[in-house]
Amino acid sequence: MSLFTRRFLLTAAMIGGLSPARASGVLTVHKTPGCGCCDGWAQHMRAGGFTVTVLETDTLDRVRREAGVPDAMAGCHTGFIGRHVIEGHVPAAAVERLLSAPSTWAGIAVPGMPIGSPGMEIPDQTPETYQIWAWQRGGKATRFATARGGTLLPG
Repeated sequence: MSLFTRRFLLTAAMIGGLSPARASGVLTVHKTPGCGCCDGWAQHMRAGGFTVTVLETDTLDRVRREAGVPDAMAGCHTGFIGRHVIEGHVPAAAVERLLSAPSTWAGIAVPGMPIGSPGMEIPDQTPETYQIWAWQRGGKATRFATARGGTLLPG
């Protein structure tokens, strides 16, 4: 990245309210063709201030495997931002938390497709409370956060 580009992004972050973590990269999302909930999640991330590029693939399992996503963490789509993997319907606030502090986490994930998670909103359905998991290279996982709908819960 050129010095001009870096200065521009950091200035835009300060003026426009973007976090420097978001200004440092694009979220690239791999999803299966025609998946509406994945498109909904990409829209949630854009609304959260992220720049999102969506790539459709018929080999999502291979993308996950090559990224080192533990099988138990599999979600609906796989995203990449900087050196991190974002798996499934993770709220934008959790991605921002991951990017805002130095960590050894390889990625964070919402396994499955919890009702009410970003992209999985269903009218007249109460959003589920669900766990967001973080893992290190090699597979060690721990709870990263708890969320309901697109909101992180305290604790």
